[in-house]
Amino acid sequence: MTPSIARTQLTADYSIPKIINGGWQLATGHALAHALDMKDAHNAFAELLDRGFDTFDCADIYTGVEAFYGQIIAERRRAGLSLPQIHTKFVPDLKDLAHVDRTYVERVIERSLSRLGVERLDMVQFHWWDYDVPGMIDTAGELMRLQEKGLIRCISTTNFNTANLKKLVDAGIPVVTNQCQYSLLDRRPEKAMTDFCRRSGVKLIAYGTVAGGFLSDKWLGKPEPDLQSLENRSLVKYLLVIEDTLGWAGYQKLLERLAALGKSTGLSIAGLSSLYTIGKPEAAAAVVGTRNSRHVADTCRLIGKTFPEDARREMDEFLKLFPQIEGDCFDIERQPGSRHIAIMRMNLVDSTTGK
Repeated sequence: MTPSIARTQLTADYSIPKIINGGWQLATGHALAHALDMKDAHNAFAELLDRGFDTFDCADIYTGVEAFYGQIIAERRRAGLSLPQIHTKFVPDLKDLAHVDRTYVERVIERSLSRLGVERLDMVQFHWWDYDVPGMIDTAGELMRLQEKGLIRCISTTNFNTANLKKLVDAGIPVVTNQCQYSLLDRRPEKAMTDFCRRSGVKLIAYGTVAGGFLSDKWLGKPEPDLQSLENRSLVKYLLVIEDTLGWAGYQKLLERLAALGKSTGLSIAGLSSLYTIGKPEAAAAVVGTRNSRHVADTCRLIGKTFPEDARREMDEFLKLFPQIEGDCFDIERQPGSRHIAIMRMNLVDSTTGK
């Protein structure tokens, strides 16, 4: 009997697979060195959907990705095939935060619906760049109003820290999940977020579980690259994470441990890295980036697999030897002057043209 894909029940009528197909790396301007084969990417997403990985992640600010998913939806609808569940994001520009109102929220959500060609968004993940700018809770309230109108199924957050996630929950915003960076390299959620989630019922959707590709067999035994030589923003982002946590030498020791475990389990370093995170109690799923059809087989190998518990205990003891990234979830990425904030793009929504 073929094992089924593990799922997490988020609400009474909505569940997601433990692995969600991510689209950030397909965004225009993401890749620094070469163009993507979008036809191959299209085939990869379609194949994953056919195999039961039925949830796609994107964002209003991932240029071109909502429209890309919309093409897949339209083609499959015409063919009478199953359609994906879509998780998008609502990320007002930093420059617009002080002016976000009902009209702004409606315009962005309606644009997402139009790009995707759907009548309801399965999940909208809300982000607020600067907690010092008023309006965060009121804006989340506008998303609730659109939920009540039937345009949104689930309201969630992305890159919130614990204190501000609590403010939303305490204000009555029905937050289902918080998407945050969570991996073998970045364990910031375990400082405070997981405890709050345990008490509040909010689940975590993890991204960065394979660190943009750094947690993979291809980097085992390789020298540390120069930041300027990296081919996309994901690799730049996660090399900074490595430098702030294990360092290159510690990171190579981590890869060696994962490679040894891979020999006994038949899984890749990337697969084991994702299994490690989705095995955490408060992790509902991991977003795994899909750029091409080569990623499909590795994702499918995770069906029916878990990270061995004895290996998890040993891994946790190993990771305790190294520092964690400063602050709570996504705090250092907001910190003025930090290396991490330098790669953030905070003004990507053209609120005038809606493009």
